[in-house]
Amino acid sequence: MDITTLPVISILLDLTSRGLLALTSLLTPWTGAFAGALAIVLVTLVVRAALIPAGIAQAKADQARMRLAPRLREIQTRYRGNRERVQRETMALYRSENVSPFASCLPILIQAPIVGLLYSVFIHTSIAGHANELLSQTLLGVPLGTSLLHAVTTGTADVVTWLVIGCLVLAIAAVGEITRRAFRVEPAEGVPVAALGALQFATAVVAVFVPVAAGVYLLTTVTWTLGQRVVLRRVYG
Repeated sequence: MDITTLPVISILLDLTSRGLLALTSLLTPWTGAFAGALAIVLVTLVVRAALIPAGIAQAKADQARMRLAPRLREIQTRYRGNRERVQRETMALYRSENVSPFASCLPILIQAPIVGLLYSVFIHTSIAGHANELLSQTLLGVPLGTSLLHAVTTGTADVVTWLVIGCLVLAIAAVGEITRRAFRVEPAEGVPVAALGALQFATAVVAVFVPVAAGVYLLTTVTWTLGQRVVLRRVYG
């Protein structure tokens, strides 16, 4: 079942799409063919700015988790083989430090529906029973509804398509590499370091399969997220 066809979600998607088209029309006299892509960037930034409080809550939760990480590892080492004791001691530690083990989940749950709604507008060719006109806009001559995979498999991938989508993918990968270097994460037990590093580039891989509109959104999102994490780390340590 496609949940985007549900009445409430369909209406929200349609309103979001119409809003993006209206913004595109407003920007066209000044930005020309870049209006559609710029509208995506601006709306994404507005949404991300509105979600800053959730990002702050996430940063505080991550800070608390990192602070307790050495003691959690000590518990896991001391009571290795006794899962029940590990869980009991872990919960006791969280209670003593007045930290919720689910603190990092709530901000994600708050952001997910909003981000999911916006992202859906960029990947669906049909919304509320009509064509998604946003995807007919272009970026340097490439329709925002074009994906590299589809263009290659249908033989419609020309030089411009390769350049536009290739630059998006490389830019996303570059931001992922900067993020990986700036925020090194210690892998959990049993998780290879190489696999953890590869996750940073998962978004770049996704950009190969989704429309250009979604690629622009992903690049804006990962860039904003990197900047936000840098600022919050300076503020909250």
